[in-house]
Amino acid sequence: MYLLGYDIGSSSVKASLVDAQSGQCVASAFYPKTEAPIKAVKAGWAEQQPEAWWQYLKLATADIMRQGNAAPADVKAIGISYQMHGLVCVDRDLRALRDAIIWCDSRAVPYGRQAFEAIGSRQCLSHLLNSPGNFTAAKLAWVRENEPETFEKIYKIMLPGDYIAARLTGCAATTVSGLSEGIMWDFATDTPAQFLLDYYGIPSTMLADIVPTFGRQGEVTQQVAEELGLAAGTPVTYRAGDQPNNALSLDVFEPGEAATTAGTSGVVYGVLGQVGYDPQSRVNTFAHVNHTAADPRLGVLLCINGTGILNSWMRRIVASPLNGNATASYAEMNDLAATAPIGAAGLSILPFGNGAERVLCNREVGACIHGINFNTHTQAHMLRAAQEGIVFSFAYGMEIMKEMGMELKTIRAGRANMFLSPIFRDTLASVTGATIELCDTDGSVGAARGAGIGAGIYADHREAFAALQKLQVIEPDTQNAAAYRDAYERWRALIP
Repeated sequence: MYLLGYDIGSSSVKASLVDAQSGQCVASAFYPKTEAPIKAVKAGWAEQQPEAWWQYLKLATADIMRQGNAAPADVKAIGISYQMHGLVCVDRDLRALRDAIIWCDSRAVPYGRQAFEAIGSRQCLSHLLNSPGNFTAAKLAWVRENEPETFEKIYKIMLPGDYIAARLTGCAATTVSGLSEGIMWDFATDTPAQFLLDYYGIPSTMLADIVPTFGRQGEVTQQVAEELGLAAGTPVTYRAGDQPNNALSLDVFEPGEAATTAGTSGVVYGVLGQVGYDPQSRVNTFAHVNHTAADPRLGVLLCINGTGILNSWMRRIVASPLNGNATASYAEMNDLAATAPIGAAGLSILPFGNGAERVLCNREVGACIHGINFNTHTQAHMLRAAQEGIVFSFAYGMEIMKEMGMELKTIRAGRANMFLSPIFRDTLASVTGATIELCDTDGSVGAARGAGIGAGIYADHREAFAALQKLQVIEPDTQNAAAYRDAYERWRALIP
């Protein structure tokens, strides 16, 4: 008995087959093997063909069914994770009317800003918990104004995961979590945000039907079953955006828990147990996968653009020899950085060199190296200060979460990217006071386990993630807590 999970990313589509009894992944595959193309017709635009996602999904499905030697009837439920904040417009036959406007497309920024100013910050934040920003509703407002012929043909709008579910089942549906990530959910009334739809001139009939995040959301049609090599009637029982799903994949469901990633950019996604928002909108707040109006579970998302990109810049510019014939590995950089003391002997680096930072109220302050001493500081100090600066930016954002009432005690992450560095892990645990747990999972495996919850195969998330393997646990360094705190406070004082 297997569970099938899909992760619809902007770089690739990944599929995983999970043994429902053992909870172990038995097969996985992703397509394309090179990064999926993103169309950028104009500066700041980013679009992809929904049909391409479907073709990648077909290839990945065939691959894992072959790897796992699985019969179609052995797959008991399907779960979907997907790139957040995108817009797919479909006609009555559920065919895409135009390419999808994806998460990193910035054309709708003025539409979100104008709505925030016209409606008012109090109304937006108390009902939407966010500024309308550059999210799905604002993207649709752009289509309405700039492509009226397309807008008139729209039957339903969907997020990328909703579109894939519709292709599988023939049913146009979405979730409360999905509507909240598109900034189309009113938390005060527990209904779609009619006041925002009215402002943008969007008919509420364009919204797909709401289905539970966990539960029977539709069944694979006979035509699709033949196309994918699955059994007709296989239920889709879970869907969520990539950050809520990453949290689910790491068994992050309750207040005080957080999931984090630290690749080129960095994300902390913490769970809040009451409805709340940041008055300055420096973090985003969405309905988590287990949110209900009676028992709130909100995912508060902190994003730092300048994360691993700073470390890779250090690798190219600071850690590489002058003649360029060799490049230091990240492991070698970590070893060298470890020879410098906590606080890098007074050297501090702000990592904000990858564009405007929402946590800094959308200011673009740039990166900064402060306190350098030509007589004492070395490569080791620079490398350590860079990693500490990245951690400190996380801690700075987590202070905003704390102001919202979130006390993060446990941070879970995959053992990858910056979390491969002992300095990064130890500094994050010691500055925040949280225990860090590194786990072996990914988005498509998490989606498969989520499908098991939605299908009733697992009684709850504890049973679903009983097989989640903790690879390493890092506790705060209490002996050096003062040194870490001093370094952080010195760094924090540099933020303009």
